[in-house]
Amino acid sequence: MTDHDHADRLARIALTWLAEPGNWPVYRLVAELGAVAALDLLLDGGAPEERLRRAVAARAGSADPRAVSAQALARTERLGARLVTPADAEWPGRVGDLNRLVLSGASRWVDTETAPPLCFWVRGGWPLDEALDRSVAVVGARAATSYGVHVATELGYGLADREWTVVSGGAFGIDAAAHRGALNAGGVTVAVLACGVDRPYPMGNSALFDRIAETGLLVSEWMPGAEPLRPRFLIRNRVIAVATLGSVLVEASARSGATQTMRRALAVGRPAMVVPGPVTSAMSVGAHELLREYESARLVTGVPHVLEEVGRIGVDLAPPARGPHRPGDLLDDEAALLRESLPRRGVVGPDVLAARAGLDVRTALRKLALLEELGLVVRRDGGYAIPPRRGDPPVPGTGAGPPGTDQRAGPAAGGGSDCPVATTGPEPASRVSPPPTGSPRRASACTDG
Repeated sequence: MTDHDHADRLARIALTWLAEPGNWPVYRLVAELGAVAALDLLLDGGAPEERLRRAVAARAGSADPRAVSAQALARTERLGARLVTPADAEWPGRVGDLNRLVLSGASRWVDTETAPPLCFWVRGGWPLDEALDRSVAVVGARAATSYGVHVATELGYGLADREWTVVSGGAFGIDAAAHRGALNAGGVTVAVLACGVDRPYPMGNSALFDRIAETGLLVSEWMPGAEPLRPRFLIRNRVIAVATLGSVLVEASARSGATQTMRRALAVGRPAMVVPGPVTSAMSVGAHELLREYESARLVTGVPHVLEEVGRIGVDLAPPARGPHRPGDLLDDEAALLRESLPRRGVVGPDVLAARAGLDVRTALRKLALLEELGLVVRRDGGYAIPPRRGDPPVPGTGAGPPGTDQRAGPAAGGGSDCPVATTGPEPASRVSPPPTGSPRRASACTDG
């Protein structure tokens, strides 16, 4: 790392401390002058807005911003975390779409701090861009009902089982259920925090955060030690909305912060999907209002519907292909959807696959024959399965989920666990956490979160 790169990183830390992330005047100064020059200008009283000048003066009067940033960087290294900036290869370029996010009607419920991030703090082994490449956000109410927790757990499990990263905010209720579902499937999940990665909030989810850090990622725009102040949650939500390929809302009250995540997703053209709930539930009001207000919001009831939405936008947003085509690169929508509907383990009959993909059986059989010819599926025991990868152990059982679980089940009754309910067979063996790079997208087995 050059001296210039090091100075840029320190300046970005100082800027996020002087002004909250998402500040448009600060972001524009950095884009125009660079982070180091922007910091110098602000500390010399050259902020373009009076409100920002006052904020900078107040913060700079309490401590030296450059000393604060140096201490924060040292603390980051002691934690085993890392700072990620746009100069790093793992920077998630999708967050740049915040440049075209314009929100109107700013009020108590809608903030305008929507500029792209200057940097991220990250805990976990996965490269940030790789973890977010195929990702879906699942968000919703903290005071979730048993119905909402059940649905969020199944969505998290089903998406992770198909090798999609599940992104949420780590809160009680829907967020935690989605994270646990992904972990129970042995998949990757990312918690985007509104506080430092060393003190994730709420503390009641500390065991869950430990699991996420071991097999997925904890991500924040705030330096280690930062407190979870109320305004930071709305600022954080814009990252969840744009860093993913789409967002799913599972339960929300009339003025839930989760609905603001969905509005940000809609504003930048991301798929915004809503799971309907009982019309008698206060936790369904915000979700149903979103469906009524936005024609582009989509009603979904399960993983196949979600994949249908994000699969299309994933193709649209994908970078140009490099090098030779792989067999799956040129699949049509129906074949691609069938392939996404296959579980990572076990065998599924063509009628079940057709139902998951929303196709008639005849069309599904025709597309499955194409996938088989391309070597993307194999026929076994009267059904279809993902071909084993080199070095994979033999897969026991023929169910749609991991051995010994019923993928259709929601949270287990009693004990507060969100693990899918065991039905038959032995407990699944523990899976090894992924190395930092180049690893298969599988993680730890289910434990109490």
